[in-house]
Amino acid sequence: MNIEQIIRQYYRPGTALYDIFMDHAEHVAQKSIDIALRIPHLNPDTEFIQEAAMLHDIGIFMTHSPSIHCTGEHPYVCHGFLGRKLMDSLGFPRHGLVCERHTGAGITAENIINNNLPLPCRDMVPVTIEEEIICFADKFYSKRAKWKGVEKSIDRIMDEMLKLDRLNSKYRDHPAKGLTSCITSHFEERSNGITSRFEERSNPGNISHSERFSGWIEKFLMH
Repeated sequence: MNIEQIIRQYYRPGTALYDIFMDHAEHVAQKSIDIALRIPHLNPDTEFIQEAAMLHDIGIFMTHSPSIHCTGEHPYVCHGFLGRKLMDSLGFPRHGLVCERHTGAGITAENIINNNLPLPCRDMVPVTIEEEIICFADKFYSKRAKWKGVEKSIDRIMDEMLKLDRLNSKYRDHPAKGLTSCITSHFEERSNGITSRFEERSNPGNISHSERFSGWIEKFLMH
């Protein structure tokens, strides 16, 4: 895999977007490798982690996010599954799953329905150790200019996860609005062959973003 070649297909060196993409990707990749080296007993694939961490946000250019110079048409929350579709099309479905599953601390089908998110209706939650590591590491770095290169504290990340939990709770009693479009998009994705042989069934249950992130703290940092 030629990571640089893939990135340069969609991000032009010398542009603000390229610099933002690369700065974030490099910090997340290094954090991911540092975490992987702490847990050799779990046998993480460090070569894959390096590749997938560099590419986890490959889909952001397709979103409309002016603050980070993205001029696409899709909502930012879509960048994960759009990145998966792109990586699938390039023949890298395992890397694509990292793209799809790194947003938040993983997004469940229930989250998608309850929040009426413009996403295919399926669980987008890390399953493999490599997916978990990259999702966890991603939370430590923002793409916004004021936070460039600054590693967030655990407390700040937990505050962000709790805000997501409160948002999910707010919409939990009103799921119907997004149900039809969610189911429709799910079957459209299935019919387009988006499901790959690398996909494993996740069992996120009712675990919240903050609970999942807390579990990763214990798993990756408290041993």
